[in-house]
Amino acid sequence: MREGTVNMKIGLVTYAPEKVVGYEMHVYYSKWVDGQVFPPAKGMQNDVTCFCDAKAIREDPGIVAVSKDGEALRKNKRFNLTFDYVCPTNPKYRERLLDYIDTLNKGHVDGVTLNLYHFPEQEFCVCPRCIDLWRKSGLKWTDWRAATITEFLKEAKNHVKGTFAVEMFPDPLMAKERFGIDFEAIAELVDYFHVPLSARDYTTNYWVDLLARDFVKILNKPVVVELSGEMQTVEKTDALLKTVALLGRHGLMGTLLLVHDSENAKQIARYAVHNSEFRDWLSKNDFSEMKRIVDDWAKLY
Repeated sequence: MREGTVNMKIGLVTYAPEKVVGYEMHVYYSKWVDGQVFPPAKGMQNDVTCFCDAKAIREDPGIVAVSKDGEALRKNKRFNLTFDYVCPTNPKYRERLLDYIDTLNKGHVDGVTLNLYHFPEQEFCVCPRCIDLWRKSGLKWTDWRAATITEFLKEAKNHVKGTFAVEMFPDPLMAKERFGIDFEAIAELVDYFHVPLSARDYTTNYWVDLLARDFVKILNKPVVVELSGEMQTVEKTDALLKTVALLGRHGLMGTLLLVHDSENAKQIARYAVHNSEFRDWLSKNDFSEMKRIVDDWAKLY
């Protein structure tokens, strides 16, 4: 999507099923990487972790993705894996995921976002089932892995009644080779892309600006960027909000702030409203999108 073509929305990603006034988008983590599963959050975009499920792997170790250098587990130090990964071709586990999405739809959610729906890394998965499916496909290894992930997303989309989105691992160059993520094929399925750019703070933020612009140029659907807003000090809050201001110049559909709870979100809005230096900085540097957001917050906070 071209830069500068839309008004940027401001929203939240939360671990609690609660909306906060002044924020336009509300994403709720309903299924976590540790395997915890929660009831649907009505009227919110429910975010589902797909093939990272530590609990399911503990219960059935045979479902883990494998490579010639071992399993896709955090304890395997040959890889830089943050989570434990299930093989994406495991039929029983995929069926469980789709059944859970059906449960969300019954809870009148706004839509479903999928995260970690891909292979762990380019060395995975070489379990006998994956090797057999690859050989039968007649495709090159990279193309088969991408086709496998796209096929799963097509199937998942058929189970979603509302807005369908996917989180995008923030690698604009090697996503297909590493994870089986085919930007063009997935763009045909989703309503928007959700790109998490997580950090402990944004006192250095050029990389956020760079990656956001790359994804806006590459992806053929609207883009939403997620920033971390949980661990706030005055300095971190100021840096976070200035980073949101930068993003407002790039034609994003929205920027989401990951927060612990509603009070966390309100504190961020209050800082923006009541810090005169920050508001003067917005005006002086002509950050019109962020100024509009803060002006709207000022009516509430």
